[in-house]
Amino acid sequence: MSDTPVQKIAVLGAGSWGTTFAKVMADAVTTGSEAVEISLWARRPEIAEEIATRHTNSTYLGETVLPEAITATSSLTEAVEAADVVVLAVPAQHLRSHLGQLADVLAPHAVLVSLIKGLERGTDMRMSEVIAAELGLEPSRIAVVSGPNLAMEIAREEPTASVVACEGEQTAELIAGLCNNSYFRPYTNTDVVGVEIAGIVKNVIALAVGICDGQNLGDNSKASVITRGLAETTRLATVLGGRLETFSGLAGLGDLVATCASPLSRNRSAGRLLGEGLNTAQVTEQLTQTAEGMKSGSAVLELARRNGVEMPISEAVVAVLNGSLDVDTIASLLLARDLKAEGK
Repeated sequence: MSDTPVQKIAVLGAGSWGTTFAKVMADAVTTGSEAVEISLWARRPEIAEEIATRHTNSTYLGETVLPEAITATSSLTEAVEAADVVVLAVPAQHLRSHLGQLADVLAPHAVLVSLIKGLERGTDMRMSEVIAAELGLEPSRIAVVSGPNLAMEIAREEPTASVVACEGEQTAELIAGLCNNSYFRPYTNTDVVGVEIAGIVKNVIALAVGICDGQNLGDNSKASVITRGLAETTRLATVLGGRLETFSGLAGLGDLVATCASPLSRNRSAGRLLGEGLNTAQVTEQLTQTAEGMKSGSAVLELARRNGVEMPISEAVVAVLNGSLDVDTIASLLLARDLKAEGK
């Protein structure tokens, strides 16, 4: 990244989190003579039109009024052209295909920022790894944002904190500065692996907590799943090179608690429907947005098995998702593991 001031930010994905993060950045950047253009790409032209003309995205954020600094387009190349920072908020399984459209228009100094909490199925790659592989970027040009970030609460400007992770500290500080405002407080971190794995696996654990809800299990059961879920997440991340301290912070425990506790969580809501007896196809049909845990669960399990990591909660959830386990029998399997000391 050059020392030239950021003049344009592109946000790809106008769902609830992509739109909200565009608002966060618009509320953070300087206005007036040094105004920063924020171009929000929407796959659906009608959503781009509404954002551009009414400054709302009623499909995902109700009547939340968006800052006028946000422009919108349904042309991905138009959004990205000349952008100094490109923020990615598309479904994990679609990221690679979108990146393929960026190569010819991406500015040579641009920084890529992933908001995506998922693993790519088939490769088991984290989103930062997909970005690096597809675009040939150095790690210092790829950042990830993760934490207890429920979009609707942030859109209402309820205070929250988050983590900006990048191997390059200057890049992390740059992105943190671009999203630091009165209601959104970013902290920087260089543990990209730990931050990404925490954000990915917590979606699977939230599915398990939702299944507990759907099965009418109590708070003891859910607290046990959350706590042991954090333990298995930590086991996987540290084997992959993540740092243990990341999991006591915002991207670890903070995000896990928010996602597992809130009715606004898509993954918890999807799990509740599974717990009530709906199959994967029926749950997907009822959801208006992607529940990443449903898409990435199998990849998480493959990654764990390849690295010799036991993840019994994830195993049980994936078995429900693929139909090999009756959800009515899941309670006895969520904590199924040989007796051992708690810290192992």
